[in-house]
Amino acid sequence: MEPLSDVLVRAMEPGDLPDLTEAWNQPNAYAGTLQLPFTSLEARQKRHASTGANLTRLVAVIDGKVIGALGLDRYEHARRSHAAQFGIAVHDAYAGRGAGSALVAAMIELADNWLQVRRIELNVYADNTRAIALYERFGFEREGLYRAYAWRNGRYVDSLAMARLRL
Repeated sequence: MEPLSDVLVRAMEPGDLPDLTEAWNQPNAYAGTLQLPFTSLEARQKRHASTGANLTRLVAVIDGKVIGALGLDRYEHARRSHAAQFGIAVHDAYAGRGAGSALVAAMIELADNWLQVRRIELNVYADNTRAIALYERFGFEREGLYRAYAWRNGRYVDSLAMARLRL
């Protein structure tokens, strides 16, 4: 699947954090993650500084603005070194412009061709049909349901476990 031509995917830089803080503080962006609303730039900078070596962060850029990010985290345990998990978020105002597809495509290319990752895992809220459809387009399959997985907007919500295998 080819990303839209106006989406650039590149490695995340520390200078991207102001744009990403804006993106991640959007209601739909944080509602799709385990992040809390109203997270400060300072808190994000501290979290970024303490990131492990197995985390690869990509950003999506449209018209010079960083509008989304994806983090691919390889497992350190020797018996799980073939696997990684990822999380993704896109600024609400840029949803539907191909940034999610571009980020997932770049992440899969990196995992398959450079990192020797055979299994990519994720959790997605069961009511996030748009994200589920995106993941399924890239070969992710549903593996299970976590009931009452997380507290979101005043109630517990379920999450799907999904994975893409390349054996």
